[in-house]
Amino acid sequence: MRRELFTPDHEAFRQLARDFIAAEVVPRYAEWEKAGRIPRSVFARLGALGLLGTAIPERYGGAGVADYRYNVVLQEEAARAMVTLGTVRTQLDVILPYFLAYADDSQRQRWLPGLAAGTTLSAIAMTEPGTGSDLAGIRTTAVRDGEHYVLNGAKTFITGGLLADLVIVVARTGHDPENRRAGLTLLVVEDGMAGFTRGRVLDKLGCKVQDTVELSFDDVRVPVANRLGAEGDAFQFLGSNLAQERLTVAVGSVAQGFAAVSATVDYVKQRKAFGTPVASFQNTKFELAAMSAELTAAQTMLDRAVLDLVDGELTAADAARVKLFCTECQGRVVDRCLQLFGGYGYMTEYPIARLYSDARVARIYAGTSEVMKVIIAKSLGL
Repeated sequence: MRRELFTPDHEAFRQLARDFIAAEVVPRYAEWEKAGRIPRSVFARLGALGLLGTAIPERYGGAGVADYRYNVVLQEEAARAMVTLGTVRTQLDVILPYFLAYADDSQRQRWLPGLAAGTTLSAIAMTEPGTGSDLAGIRTTAVRDGEHYVLNGAKTFITGGLLADLVIVVARTGHDPENRRAGLTLLVVEDGMAGFTRGRVLDKLGCKVQDTVELSFDDVRVPVANRLGAEGDAFQFLGSNLAQERLTVAVGSVAQGFAAVSATVDYVKQRKAFGTPVASFQNTKFELAAMSAELTAAQTMLDRAVLDLVDGELTAADAARVKLFCTECQGRVVDRCLQLFGGYGYMTEYPIARLYSDARVARIYAGTSEVMKVIIAKSLGL
């Protein structure tokens, strides 16, 4: 169906991203998967091309265009090539908004130029062992000591934590027994701070080029000058970006779903069974037709949500609806596509296997499907 989401400027950006991915990502992707990360030099190259700094003000090296649709284009082009850009999505869509919204002038001068250039990498440390989606249950503590906070605790499942120069840590600076959400604060821990250590690099089912690690903090002295926003207001800050974070997952889900269908169409035209192309069987045609219709519905729903986000009108409940529908759709689609590949679909040399393993986490991170249903039910007065 015809999409009305993008302008000529977005399409010019798309061509730049497409060319970069084809020339510099696809040929090296297999080695990056084996290494479990994308080299730092790739981020610097993305920054030099202006692909990382669209939302960052010009005086800090960005383009000064606060338009989420550029992020959508970058994700779509990576999915089209059946690759991902590692932690780029997390840095642009999940982490950067906190720096843009809550950093003071001094912090912006210190951190934004490097983020725009791709020479400063970032991560955000929310999840702890045993807490999962329950951010109010965070136990990492930060105790004020003069012009520093003394930070202690552990975090897990931290995307991009291995290479990060800056880690936004959600820590408890206060305790209110009547309000578990109160007393959380955002502190920026810098690489090299004493007591900050990186633990295991976690071996995941999918998303192999996206490093995921455990982090620990043992009496780390974080300057008060590294606090983002006011003390105790982190829960509110985190909630303000959840709609975009969840939409970002949905963008990847739909784009990767279309990539799976495209790869499957190509495959069934070439593959023969009983002397006949698999594409000629009615079941093959019906399965791919149904998947195309389902993905088109998801794309239309998603595009509406992206426009709402750009206009500042996307609600938490609608973001939950979009994430729930699009990620569940992706799961169904890639499973059915892999089935049409037969035994070869289970072989990692075929991209459908990677699309299958990468897809599973979409229904878990940024809020599980079950959490999305809770949010939607509340919006219905239930």
